[in-house]
Amino acid sequence: MPQTHSHHPEPHTERPPVGLFLVPAHRRDTPLVDSAAWHGIDPQRLAWLIRHYTRDGDLVADLDNCPTVANAARYLHRHPATITTVGDQTGVTDDRPARARCLAEDAVALLLAGLPRPGGDDLGVHDIAEAMHLWHRLLRPGGFVLVALPARAPEPGRISRRSTVISAARIAGLRYHQHIPVLVVPLPAHDPRADAAAAASTPPALLNGRHLHTHMDVLAFTATTLDQEDTDA
Repeated sequence: MPQTHSHHPEPHTERPPVGLFLVPAHRRDTPLVDSAAWHGIDPQRLAWLIRHYTRDGDLVADLDNCPTVANAARYLHRHPATITTVGDQTGVTDDRPARARCLAEDAVALLLAGLPRPGGDDLGVHDIAEAMHLWHRLLRPGGFVLVALPARAPEPGRISRRSTVISAARIAGLRYHQHIPVLVVPLPAHDPRADAAAAASTPPALLNGRHLHTHMDVLAFTATTLDQEDTDA
């Protein structure tokens, strides 16, 4: 399990904590990325994230309507929600009875998003900020957005994808809460490159001339209230 902190962040925290998601012991000999994975995260660790960032009865929405997210939400006694757009209006629908919906919050407690979005690889800060501003409006105060971001080294002269997403979230009024690197392959018990005597003679593990991807990034952002937004402005 990752080393995470309470999901009630201090408003003036300068450096959000980092929590490492290790490969579960029972999955070390089996592929982690399968048809049930959400952007590379297996169902068990996905369920852990949903449980950590929500409470019983909360609404959980996924931009891609992944069945694994809906199944995990129901198992944890949360309600999966679907984001709908009619004309210029965007809202959420869910399977709660009408009476329960009237007595509870309509806003989303947790929104899950994979970046880049299908059909594009460009992660421009302004486009992401515009999307995140819409996501922010769907969240209840104190709700969370979890962004799954494939790890990739920045190109020369360009900032990293992670930094771009963090900047876009701040523009959209979201507070950066936590960074969770998620291992997608089991790491070896011993790596010769960590040994000063063997590092120089040990070639890196490459695939088609590129370093193997051993992890992905999950970035957690929390919704501010309108009063907080006014103060920040």
